[in-house]
Amino acid sequence: MNRDLTKGPVMGSMLAFAVPMILGDLLQQCYNVADTLIVGKYLGKNALAAVGSSFTLMTFLTSILLGLCMGSGAVFSIRFGQRDEDGLREGAHAAFALIAGLTLVLNITAFLCLDWVRVFLRVPEEVWGMMREYLAVIFRGIAATFLYNYFASFLRAVGNSVAPLIFLAASAGLNIALDLWFVLGLRRGAAGAAEATVIAQYASGTGIAAYTLVKYPQLRPGGGRFQVRPARVREIAGFSILTCVQQSVMNLGILMVQGLVNSFGPTVMAAFAAAVKIDAFAYMPVQDFGNAFSTFIAQNYGAKREDRIRAGLKGAALASMAFCIAVSALVFAFAQPLMGLFVEAGEAETILEGVRYLRIEGAFYCGIGCLFLLYGLYRALGRPGMSVVLTVVSLGSRVALAHLLSAIPAIGVAGIWWSVPIGWALADGVGLLYYLARQRQLFAWDRADSPQSV
Repeated sequence: MNRDLTKGPVMGSMLAFAVPMILGDLLQQCYNVADTLIVGKYLGKNALAAVGSSFTLMTFLTSILLGLCMGSGAVFSIRFGQRDEDGLREGAHAAFALIAGLTLVLNITAFLCLDWVRVFLRVPEEVWGMMREYLAVIFRGIAATFLYNYFASFLRAVGNSVAPLIFLAASAGLNIALDLWFVLGLRRGAAGAAEATVIAQYASGTGIAAYTLVKYPQLRPGGGRFQVRPARVREIAGFSILTCVQQSVMNLGILMVQGLVNSFGPTVMAAFAAAVKIDAFAYMPVQDFGNAFSTFIAQNYGAKREDRIRAGLKGAALASMAFCIAVSALVFAFAQPLMGLFVEAGEAETILEGVRYLRIEGAFYCGIGCLFLLYGLYRALGRPGMSVVLTVVSLGSRVALAHLLSAIPAIGVAGIWWSVPIGWALADGVGLLYYLARQRQLFAWDRADSPQSV
């Protein structure tokens, strides 16, 4: 069903829209967690390190597509709020052509640069063989990632967050079943885990594409209705490319940190691989809430409902902070048993390092919760460039501090972990100060038809 977020109770509408998105992305995390858990338990520490480092690289690559789709979704939401059906259809066509072309380029580049990954990420010799084997398979799922995220962004923009959840649920279940079969039954090792993930990705991508084209026939090519107008491409590019830059810069910074982590050896790599999955599960709901909040703001921005935007800001901030405080307490208290889910009890050093990571970073989830809301707000109000600025502040300080602090012998690898919440705090400060200084300009309704940089 389509949900019009310009009507009805503010928080009730936002939460009802957000819950399926949260459940959907938690299920999407199951793709990687299933790989990590099964590989870590049955293939050993080096295999866990290989899959974990591959996850960081794939997160960077897919963040490019995710950013393009999220930026396009902001345009779709504004047009939906304006009740501009022609603009919505033409924008969807332009976005598909633009992102599909970039997906092809990205996929080719990934395969051509495969052997450079080892040098860039400083992957140890004992890990590289399995990592290369895993990546050679997982890169084949990039096109499926585009299909799912493009059609999911369109559906969410028009208020349908349930259908993406259904397709993810089915593919997550398929992924786990195939993981067990390929790794334990067929003994295909790390490559088997990758094969299971790629098959599940194509199941969700092609499934949601077929559903959307049936549900919204105006999106289908043919009949002279598939139009890619230059003006629409420019509009989509204005929103989506900056959002893509924001997402890719964020994950490039994480990838650079991964290279630093790898330099500390397989034990720290394995600890980071497991802890980062727990971390992703912990704050994924607030990230998805930020995306739902962004759709809410964009629809109401298109409808010129400043009263609902301001009410949504207050309610979203309170809900996000309450959730983050609760999750921080749980992760801090249960860090050790959570690490035990991914790592054998005999790997005591790996577990202890993962626990230290979780207790440092997990204590400050309010920082990332606030940052996700700021990203969503500026994207929805046509200021995607400000999201880029916040990402550069957050990740730039994180990368710089990680290298600086970890080089101090008394601090060591813990400096990498402490750099994360410090980066969040700095970006939050910049984003909040900008909002307080520029509130009047942010709600200039004549900008709804054209994106701004900052």
